[in-house]
Amino acid sequence: MKILLVGNGAREHCIAETLKKSKQSVLYSYLKSKNPGIISLSKGFETGDYSDLNKIKSYTHKIKPDFAFIGPEDPLSNGVADLLISIGIPTIGPTKKLARLETSKSFTRSLLKKYKINGNPEFGVFDKKNIGNAKKFIDGLSQCVIKPDGLTGGKGVKVQGDHFRTKKEAFDYCSEVLQAHSFVVVEEKLEGEEFSLQCLTDGKTAAAMPPVQDHKRAFVGDKGSNTGGMGSYSCENHLLPFLEKKDIEEGLKITQKVANAVYKETGEFYRGIMYAGLIKTKYGIKLLEYNARLGDPEAMNVLPLMETDFVDVCGAITNQKLNKIKIKFQKKATVCKYIVPDGYPDNPAKNLKMQNYIMLLLNRRKMGFTPQAQGLLHALG
Repeated sequence: MKILLVGNGAREHCIAETLKKSKQSVLYSYLKSKNPGIISLSKGFETGDYSDLNKIKSYTHKIKPDFAFIGPEDPLSNGVADLLISIGIPTIGPTKKLARLETSKSFTRSLLKKYKINGNPEFGVFDKKNIGNAKKFIDGLSQCVIKPDGLTGGKGVKVQGDHFRTKKEAFDYCSEVLQAHSFVVVEEKLEGEEFSLQCLTDGKTAAAMPPVQDHKRAFVGDKGSNTGGMGSYSCENHLLPFLEKKDIEEGLKITQKVANAVYKETGEFYRGIMYAGLIKTKYGIKLLEYNARLGDPEAMNVLPLMETDFVDVCGAITNQKLNKIKIKFQKKATVCKYIVPDGYPDNPAKNLKMQNYIMLLLNRRKMGFTPQAQGLLHALG
């Protein structure tokens, strides 16, 4: 079974490891930059930009994969899934139109509103023509959240009380966002515990993986800038300390309804990952956002626990038989912690050798080298 993996990050390395657990898999990879972990698991690889569709098409014709798995959001927003599907390659990952669940927050909010799906906060969508109305909308909210309508690497959302204080600052940020994005979304601020519910879907059936909670802030004590994720954990009972089984069921129900709504709205079945960022409030489970791919680092919490053959799961997605397969996960807790450059995310140090940096951190903490650290240092040369 030849598999083409598109992506070069830690998430894709974890996807590669999980696919390689299957005896039926032969992995090939297309990467924006070299990742020694992914390359070591691949029979062949090609490097290139995710927007270079001709290069991706040429490499796909060369290796003739049985299916493809797209890891990050960039190739999805560049239409790589559209390309692969158009040349007959079953693909785990939505088309550009369906990836708007992540790339356009206004699309997702409007979809939930149109199809009367639970989970929306009070929200408004504004552009340069009606930006004046945003001030009145903000004034009508107790506190607000400002979201650019587009990809920002998990760093564009600003929350009142955390990133700004006054409603004037909120309105000023709306104007700033519209310099780079066509729309800005203003939402009421929700209070509660956030968590990630990553779901597999074939467009008809949605299946939830164990919930994960990540830490977005750069520093200890929930302080500092938002990041793409500093670390995450999951629990052995496949819940979280603040969750009950009914909360997971409600989150899955929202995603199932969204999958149905996406098909009604576009006429296309969503095959891939629908990753819901949810929050448990005193009013129930609410939706913060959707991602159109596995989380990074959340993928590293759930995929190593998967007992079911991941290649079989992928086949069930592409063949729309997800309701026919029982996906099992080990009853174990997981923790994932990131090593990031000094100054991350606002002004990260660059051009430093990771090997020296890891040794510095380990020495600083007076820790010995774990087998995993030794393996990483070896891979980095």
